[in-house]
Amino acid sequence: MSVTDFGKVAVLMGGQSAERVISLRSGEMVLSALLSQGIDAHKVDVDQDVTGQLTAGEFDRAFIILHGRGGEDGQIQGVLNSLAIPYTGSDITGAVLSMNKALSKDIWQQVNLPTAGFSQVDANTNPQSVIDQLGLPLFVKPVNEGSSIDMTKVTRPLALSDAIDAALVYDHEVIAERWIDGGEYTVAILGEKALPVIRLKTPNDFYDFDAKYEANTTEYLCPAGLSDEDEKLCQDIALKAFKALRMQGWGRVDLMRDQDGQFYLLEANSIPGMTDHSLVPMAAKQIGLSFEQLVMAILETSIKKEAK
Repeated sequence: MSVTDFGKVAVLMGGQSAERVISLRSGEMVLSALLSQGIDAHKVDVDQDVTGQLTAGEFDRAFIILHGRGGEDGQIQGVLNSLAIPYTGSDITGAVLSMNKALSKDIWQQVNLPTAGFSQVDANTNPQSVIDQLGLPLFVKPVNEGSSIDMTKVTRPLALSDAIDAALVYDHEVIAERWIDGGEYTVAILGEKALPVIRLKTPNDFYDFDAKYEANTTEYLCPAGLSDEDEKLCQDIALKAFKALRMQGWGRVDLMRDQDGQFYLLEANSIPGMTDHSLVPMAAKQIGLSFEQLVMAILETSIKKEAK
């Protein structure tokens, strides 16, 4: 395709979510890559007047690189739909279902995909009933936040209430999830294809915000060290999970593998990070795609959406 086929592209980044800083990092890298390929790309730091910015800019399409609320929950997709501006990635439905961890896990259970046991919790939850159901240790997570923001590993009964209260600061919906003792893996999806599996290793208790974006001690293994059979199994589960949530274009699915070799789905990301610490570019590199080629492939998903 000619770069002129894409027209004027808005790179939507920033926003007001707890992941604003990461979105700006990702967005600047995407913007730089698009410009290097000759795309007429422009930074749009999303604020309350994003509709006005998009209208005034007379954009032909949008590359969404907004992480968290406002970007991965269907809000910006709704705005773009109302303006008839084609955009990258999932539509409203895929964004909503993948953003909400409880909805994601409910759907995966309905289609018999393996996911860690969980329970929705709130300030009135009896901690002991959750521990009786899920055991210890366990995780407490805000349902609608990413980047492991205010996700807590709970190892003592007395710490559970505090972990729930901390998560409720970020979201009115919170889940407790069974701890899976084993390796953590992630599978990037590009189009209809699952990219090579990456294994994540960190000296931290788990793959938290620090391990994802700040620490230099996190190891990313790609190849992941799985047998060919297990690599394919992990990819197949991730691709089925992606499709079950009606996601489109690109994304990432995170899994754990327990001591018995069973994979369990954790969550899906409809707009993963694109920073120098991010996982989708690593997986793309493994199949010979440069960062610039990856960004262009993602941008092409807006053309496919337009064609529909």
